[in-house]
Amino acid sequence: MGLKRLTEKAKKRKITPSMLFSAVMAFQVMCLMRLCLCEHFWAAPTAVLAILAFMIIEIVYYVILRKVSGGGVLETTAFFLSGVGLFALAGATPEAVLWQLVAFVIGLLFFVIFNLFLSDLDRVMKFKPYIVALAVILLVINLALGKVIGGSQNWIRLGALSLQPSEFVKIAFILVGSTTLERMQSSNHLTWFMVFFAVCMASLAWMGDIGTAAVFFATFLVLCFLRNGRFGTAILMCGGAAAAGSALVIAKPYIARRFSAWGNVWSDPNGLGYQQTRTLIAIASGGVLGLGPGNGVLKNVVAANNDLVFGLVSEEWGLLVASLVLLVYFGWVVLAIRGASGAKSSFYAIAAVSAACLLLFQAGLNVFGVTDIIPLTGITLPFVSRGGSSMIASWGLLSFLNFVPRLGEDQ
Repeated sequence: MGLKRLTEKAKKRKITPSMLFSAVMAFQVMCLMRLCLCEHFWAAPTAVLAILAFMIIEIVYYVILRKVSGGGVLETTAFFLSGVGLFALAGATPEAVLWQLVAFVIGLLFFVIFNLFLSDLDRVMKFKPYIVALAVILLVINLALGKVIGGSQNWIRLGALSLQPSEFVKIAFILVGSTTLERMQSSNHLTWFMVFFAVCMASLAWMGDIGTAAVFFATFLVLCFLRNGRFGTAILMCGGAAAAGSALVIAKPYIARRFSAWGNVWSDPNGLGYQQTRTLIAIASGGVLGLGPGNGVLKNVVAANNDLVFGLVSEEWGLLVASLVLLVYFGWVVLAIRGASGAKSSFYAIAAVSAACLLLFQAGLNVFGVTDIIPLTGITLPFVSRGGSSMIASWGLLSFLNFVPRLGEDQ
């Protein structure tokens, strides 16, 4: 009888936002204590202050949020991912922590403002043409003024700052696609969306940003499936994409080199396979709990704190933390799908599911790329990788998930 009662109580007990936030804060306190043992960290005073400021901002935001709405699951999980990224930077490249904190704050503010904008669907529809125009302008500017970094022409330099416009176009793509499917009164809606999709894909292909192009295409498939539920259409589109991808590999030698290294990184560990072989060694050497911040060697490899950040986290903080990071992305997809039926309109349901799938697919490209399961695409790990554009855009994408019911929150 006693065991039966305990089982019944366990079934009724839910993980509340307060419990989740407390767990995240406890985890970050332990990370901070571990980080304090790293001499490299103390050599950069701005990193110490930035980490403390980050934790204070989390607490203040959560306290205010609980008084206003009683929610916090999405923000808390995003805090966890952002914290993992900041702690990884603090141990490997502490001089980069302050700028990442600035991007985090801007992203959080954008999340709040964008939520207010999305709360009125009529307003979203009214501004939709302007959002499309802005996205196209960003792509045109990128094509005209973009700098080639790492083989892709997807960066714009503004003095000491570098921006990646394609990150922000993801938000516009989700918004336009979701509004199109929500109000399908005529074929013109779908036609214009297809044109917008084609412009995005052609621009990304010309830039050589194969990773972001793959993310856009996968999101497009999700949007199409949410509209008609037919796998046949998705399979046909994949066939067309494979043909276009083959032509792109031939036209872009840089992409062809990456494909040539795929699956053969150990045959040229000091050449084409340098980054991936070092990442695989780092993941294996980190074990379950990691070597400790600053004690890894992957930080000496180019792009360790952005494209290869999963390996950096695995090496210095352990596979346990790295696995929890991946679990968050899966959790967002589950929350979006389960809450879609309770959304106020089909726009919010479609936007939430497609945005969650985009974040999961992007994370998968990053992790599978650096571990040589698929070709390395040089795409960031949302919220974790170093990069202001990626951080801000990730918060914007998370806004779409804020309009479906979530377990344990008051709606």
